[in-house]
Amino acid sequence: MDNTSETGGALLDTIEPPIRKVWATLVSLGTRDSATSPGSISPLVWTTVLGCLSTWSIMIGTSINSSPFTLHAPGSWFFSTGSPTQQSNHDIFLSLVMVYGGLLLFLRVWIDLIRWLEGNGGIPVSKLIPIFILWVMPMLIVPPLFSKDVYSYAAQGEMVSHGISPYSYGPGILGGTKFLNLADPRWQNAPTPYGPLVLGMDGMIVNLTGHSVLGTVVIMRALALIGVVIAAMFVPRIARRFGRDGSIAFAVAILNPVTLFHLVGGAHNDALMIGLLVPGIALALEGRPILGIVLCTLAAAIKAPAELAVVYIGWNWTSTRLPNRERVKPVIAALAISGVIMAIVSWATGLGWGWLGALGTPGTVVSLISPTTLVGTVLGKIAGFLGLGASKHALLSISRALGLMVAFVVSAILLINSDRYGSVRAMGASLILVVLLGPVVQPWYLAWGLILCAVVATGKLRKIVLFLSVAVCFIGLPGAYQLLDFLIHANIVSILASLAILVLVLTTPLKGWVRRIMSWRARQVGEVGST
Repeated sequence: MDNTSETGGALLDTIEPPIRKVWATLVSLGTRDSATSPGSISPLVWTTVLGCLSTWSIMIGTSINSSPFTLHAPGSWFFSTGSPTQQSNHDIFLSLVMVYGGLLLFLRVWIDLIRWLEGNGGIPVSKLIPIFILWVMPMLIVPPLFSKDVYSYAAQGEMVSHGISPYSYGPGILGGTKFLNLADPRWQNAPTPYGPLVLGMDGMIVNLTGHSVLGTVVIMRALALIGVVIAAMFVPRIARRFGRDGSIAFAVAILNPVTLFHLVGGAHNDALMIGLLVPGIALALEGRPILGIVLCTLAAAIKAPAELAVVYIGWNWTSTRLPNRERVKPVIAALAISGVIMAIVSWATGLGWGWLGALGTPGTVVSLISPTTLVGTVLGKIAGFLGLGASKHALLSISRALGLMVAFVVSAILLINSDRYGSVRAMGASLILVVLLGPVVQPWYLAWGLILCAVVATGKLRKIVLFLSVAVCFIGLPGAYQLLDFLIHANIVSILASLAILVLVLTTPLKGWVRRIMSWRARQVGEVGST
């Protein structure tokens, strides 16, 4: 026992000095004037600490084996062991509290950070980069969050690697392979609407990893991170061009919970689309429209809605003072260039243009999160109850078609009046409308428009961006019915304890606690350094 104590003491003596140095460095970076007030901790430090606490809470909560927020099948992630045959109420509630509590805490910290940046103009974007790195790190460790889509991407890549077109068949054609077993059942028999560029990349990734599902998913998440990082590099450039604060734009767009938890955490290919779309728009605004068209077309070769940016680049190509009829010709020219680039990509990947016929695939799933789908479904049930003889499917199709028509008309109005509204703002609003009035609404779909609007948003528009970003974090989370079932059947003590913890997370002034703790620790480090 004495030897063990000596070994433990020696280990503590070894690691304590580096820990003290790291803490002292953190404190000094966060101190407004470390020379005169070593206990004065910058809000950026407690923001970083609380944000890390929330993201690590989400990571741990979703990684619990009974958690419904990620896939726990064998081989799906490094530490997935498969769902237990008998799930524990204790584990479910622990997952619930850690994930929802982490989300609530993160949203508080994120909004507080934005408010602080608004009140302290001129903060360099470089000060926010460490925050992004620390907040995103847990999202690289956790299994794919809130969606199984990345496993469907992997299955489609497996199809491409064997010369099977995902535009003609769903992943179900693979049979009982490990790729199919992990893919989302909703899309197993549906052709994909994704563009040829991303599918060609998926096929290359599968070949590169030796047809490993896990290796493919890891690389796809790395690509999602790369897409977000590229967008982060250009977001401040666009913001400054419109006279906006680059650091606020970075915080609203890149530190956004939808960006971190869905684009990176969920490893969605929308992240790579945005990573091409944002620099394409930035370069076009800086007087390089051809390069902008190339990048935005490549973004559309991942997901088709990015083609809207090509239209906007053409609309603003020559001069904003020209009559509308004179601005149609540059739009046609931009679309022609885009068409040539898309044809080259389609030919190079060998996948052709089949994705155009599959663009309606998301509509095969009835998702009541979509307003138009909800309205069509309710009207169909009412018609059936009243015995009107109207087809439920017909009413659903009509409702969805009207929604897309309204989105198209409003988008056209926004384009024509984009000189007044601002081109980036109008573009972002159009993309949000296309999603909200489309047949299926997913949080990562809304990221298309939210990030563009966030770059230039002020006043009411910024409040709308913040509201939508907060709202979609809780919309469509997987396992909602399962969690509700556990809440109904669990004992009252567990329910009240969980709700009490969530209320405390939402209302407790944690910021003051963290600042007092860090100030006390800063004084301790100073005293140790002086001795």
